[in-house]
Amino acid sequence: MFLNDDFLLTTDTAKALFHQYAKDMPIIDYHCHLDPKEIYEDRPFANLTAAWLYGDHYKWRLMRANGVPESHITGDASDYDKFLAWARTLPKAIGNPLYSWTHLELRRFFGVDTPLNEDTAPAIWEEVNRKLAEPEFTRRGLIRSSKVKVICTTDDPVDSLEYHRLLKEEETSFSVFPTFRPDKALNIDAPGFADWLAKLAEVSGTNVDSYSALLDALRGRVDFFHENGCRLSDHALDVLRYRAGDEAECERILAKRLNGEKLSPEEITLYRTELLTALIGFYHDKGWTMQLHIHAYRNNNTPMFKKLGPDTGYDGLNDLPLTESLSQLLDRAECGSGLPKTILYSLNPGDYPSLLALMGCYQKDTVGKIQLGSGWWYNDTYSGMRQQMTLLAEGGLLGNFVGMLTDSRSFLSYTRHEYFRRVLCGLLGELADRGEAPDDAALLGKLVEDISYNNAAGYFGFESAE
Repeated sequence: MFLNDDFLLTTDTAKALFHQYAKDMPIIDYHCHLDPKEIYEDRPFANLTAAWLYGDHYKWRLMRANGVPESHITGDASDYDKFLAWARTLPKAIGNPLYSWTHLELRRFFGVDTPLNEDTAPAIWEEVNRKLAEPEFTRRGLIRSSKVKVICTTDDPVDSLEYHRLLKEEETSFSVFPTFRPDKALNIDAPGFADWLAKLAEVSGTNVDSYSALLDALRGRVDFFHENGCRLSDHALDVLRYRAGDEAECERILAKRLNGEKLSPEEITLYRTELLTALIGFYHDKGWTMQLHIHAYRNNNTPMFKKLGPDTGYDGLNDLPLTESLSQLLDRAECGSGLPKTILYSLNPGDYPSLLALMGCYQKDTVGKIQLGSGWWYNDTYSGMRQQMTLLAEGGLLGNFVGMLTDSRSFLSYTRHEYFRRVLCGLLGELADRGEAPDDAALLGKLVEDISYNNAAGYFGFESAE
């Protein structure tokens, strides 16, 4: 039966693990792209399209594959027509996680059990929109109903964190913490780099006219973020190359860039290596967790990038070599002040075995100090989650895994945690039924509870999640 109580749970052990241990655990969403201003203002959604399709490039890609015109995806078609375009696409998406997620969201949030298609769309549109107008279906209402305890947003170092502070004063059901994402500091070759430095200078009160001043400004922003509850950093390392240098070389490279001169690839790599190394030291000193999101291959469709900008569904997987540069970066940190807690994500699942082998070289002192990040983006599927957890179990300690995150811009995406927990329980149930794990409810149940919530609460050290 479609999406019944035991979907994805194919053994009696899996069913018991999910219903007795996983189902009611709260959520720590330690990496997402929700806007803290939206959370604070807590406005109701205008309609289901606003809640479901705005900014969701996962859905956009499937709609394009179904021949939907761009006017009905990101263009000026009405919200109802965009919803109908998704409803027409969805029946062809059976086997894609979006098919399950879409219907889980309809069921868990709105009590709609009817499969969405072109024929059922009008009635579902009316029913869900009526509920979205009710007070408990605002942004914060959806978070509360999902039993979310912690949300970590993704924030630029120049952000004022105004809405994080306001939420801390006002919201008691859950906490919203910032995550330090200094990609714009590292991307010295980006067109807006000089303008971003000017913003950094303004918020930090530092004249960022040199590399040493840049380090001072960033260190000050790390302090500011820490004071406002931040305990994680995040980096998009689509291409990871290592080239060691020194501060004098970085001073020269930054001066050259500020003078409008073109930098060589070697200069860009050296600057990025040295600045990232310095930042890693800052994170270690604060006791933060560093997240490295590796091997996306972005903005592949030039005409659409010029029309819509980044993060609109035109990214792919990078397959460049990884191990040597990543090892040099991690070893450099370990030889210095020390490597902080680190989560390694790769968009290319072919990187998992080398990441797992490398992780084992740097584990010490902290339980699960170096983590293999959950199946990310294109790996956020039934088979992708199983592959990530199976390889982690075989090459490390599955019981220390900090579990699922949404990596989402949608307030309805918390059902992904349920989906993940069902996959986890299904995997453990199969291990038990094959005789590879004891038929011990207490042992396996504790693993499930830890991976669902407890490990993350202990690993990140959020005040409200302890």
